[in-house]
Amino acid sequence: MNQDPSDPSDAAPRFRPCPWVALQTPQDVEAWIDEHNRSMMEHIGPQETGVGVCFTLAAGGNIYMQTSADAVILDVDPDAQWVAPLLIAATEGAAPDGQLWILPDDKLIQLIVGLSSLVASTTLVSGHNFGGRSRKQLYSR
Repeated sequence: MNQDPSDPSDAAPRFRPCPWVALQTPQDVEAWIDEHNRSMMEHIGPQETGVGVCFTLAAGGNIYMQTSADAVILDVDPDAQWVAPLLIAATEGAAPDGQLWILPDDKLIQLIVGLSSLVASTTLVSGHNFGGRSRKQLYSR
């Protein structure tokens, strides 16, 4: 097969998966959030929208997460719907009708602690359609 180096479909992905190390304490999660925020500031421009992180689950499926000053937005792929009972327990919330979960920002740490043992890798994302929202969301804690 002949590949054209100028073809954008042949380009390497902009962000690559990072292996996940299970986080067990709120302090571990806070350190991860700080490191993740630095990485986003370094690699994602202020004009970009749909930014967040993709958690690839070891047992299958992806959860895309975006945070704002007052909410945590999760886009749970159909292949990851099996994790809904854990999300409900970790966040003391209710399951939404669709795949988009909107949680209060104060649930972020317990959410990540709850998911931590299920995650295989994370990948920064840009341009993800978080429920069709057009407003820019940035990670800020």
